[in-house]
Amino acid sequence: MQVSIYKSDPQSAESIDNFMDYYYNLRMHFLASDLLYKGLSPQQIHDAVVKAMKVAKSSKMNIREHFKPVFSSIDKEVISDCKLSRLGYGLVLMNAETNLSVVGEWQRKVLEKFLTTTSEHN
Repeated sequence: MQVSIYKSDPQSAESIDNFMDYYYNLRMHFLASDLLYKGLSPQQIHDAVVKAMKVAKSSKMNIREHFKPVFSSIDKEVISDCKLSRLGYGLVLMNAETNLSVVGEWQRKVLEKFLTTTSEHN
C-alpha cells in the first residue's frame, strides 16, 4: 500500500487572494481624494474613511472589497489615498463632516431614496 502525503500549497491561496484583489479593484471607481474637489479637507477625508471602515467592519462587510489603500499624485505631490467601491464612497460621504453642504445633501438624498423605496413596499 502506498501512502500519499498531502502538501499544502500556500502559493495557490495567495494567488486566489491576488485574483480577488484584482477583481475587487475593477469595481473601485472612486478615490477618497476626489472629495477634495467637493470641499473636504485631507483631514476630513481621512477621518471619514476611518469611520466608514469602522462601519464596514462592524457590519461584517469585506473591507478589501470596498477600500484599498493607494498612493495618488496631486499637484506633483504624492499622497496617501484610498480607492473606493461605490458603497465605500457612499459610506465615506455618510461619515464625513456634517457641516459641509455636499455631505448634508448626500445624506438627504440617501434618506429620501430609502423612504421612497420602503414606502412603496408598505
